[in-house]
Amino acid sequence: MKLFEYEAKRALAEHGIPTPKGWLVTDLSQVHEIATKMRPPLVIKAQVLVGGRGRAGGIIFAGSVREAEKAVEKLLKARIKGLPVKSVLIEEKAQTEKELYLGVTVDRADRSYVIIASAIGGMEIEEIAKSTGKILKFLVNLDFGFHSFHARQIVRQMGYSGIQLMKLGTILENLFLAGMSLDAELIEINPLVETSDREFVAVDARMIVDDNALFRQPRYKKRLFQEESEVTSQELAAMKNDLAYVKLDGDIGVIGNGAGLVMATLDVIQLFGGKPANFLDVGGGATSGKIVAALSIVLSDPNVKTLFINILGGITRCDEVARGILEAKDKIGMEKPIVIRLVGTNEEEGKRILAQAGVHVLESMEEAAQKVVGVSI
Repeated sequence: MKLFEYEAKRALAEHGIPTPKGWLVTDLSQVHEIATKMRPPLVIKAQVLVGGRGRAGGIIFAGSVREAEKAVEKLLKARIKGLPVKSVLIEEKAQTEKELYLGVTVDRADRSYVIIASAIGGMEIEEIAKSTGKILKFLVNLDFGFHSFHARQIVRQMGYSGIQLMKLGTILENLFLAGMSLDAELIEINPLVETSDREFVAVDARMIVDDNALFRQPRYKKRLFQEESEVTSQELAAMKNDLAYVKLDGDIGVIGNGAGLVMATLDVIQLFGGKPANFLDVGGGATSGKIVAALSIVLSDPNVKTLFINILGGITRCDEVARGILEAKDKIGMEKPIVIRLVGTNEEEGKRILAQAGVHVLESMEEAAQKVVGVSI
């Protein structure tokens, strides 16, 4: 789950990391009162869940309260990379001497967290690596942890000493602690600026929280169900119904039980020349109600031309699946072509239920995949 910049900065501030003085506004009427409390120049930032806002016109500098009002008015009417701007962050502009980069993310190859640091910031870390190669990486030993002396060691390699080494080391250590406490897959400050009075301030921040850990992060989990969430309507419906759903770019809807079976279904569809529109796993022991929810979600995607239901019954009962399919036909119509493969627990009863309703069922996954691809062409 991506956090807005203001949310990420709030998290940093809670962990003792300096951030600019600023306020979030959602309405033009709030700007005058807020801006008069601040010292210009000001930075006006659109709060959208995409990168590259500055290049897309989502960051505006203002030298006065009047300029700030104009900037907020402009941004609240704008769309940044297709997304409407619903809130704006107004901040005092830091007096920058130097821009740095600090980040913590997951290194899956090494099964570890990795600290990434650079004495050059203000651009994408990939660009820094490509243009300068001046990237410091430190793999965290999960048994031993990340400590203040590790942080100071990294900061020393960035060229700092004395009081600045201690200050920057504390910021790096606190950044790691923030990432761990918030279950972050990525937490980065870019840029972290060194100011003219030799202090450090996080003028931009980015954080991605692990979706699987949102049960531990209630203040972020509740935003999933709010209007400003970055998830699609199908993804939101899947979360509410405890279904695993991923949107893809094809036109054949896919429903199966078990992640392995659904992945195999995607593969066999592509083997025969088709393109899956989604991954949807109803899980083990799916009830007829879950089948109805799954069908509603997949068929709500306008790109779906045909649907492939692939069930290998173990804990999942084929008769429950069959009842769910017929219930969905009654509730949502299901006018698009559907190919069903149904084998396993209570298979004969499931086939009988569907046969009585005039619905044909196949036993071979390959045959069913070939058929659904043929129908979608």
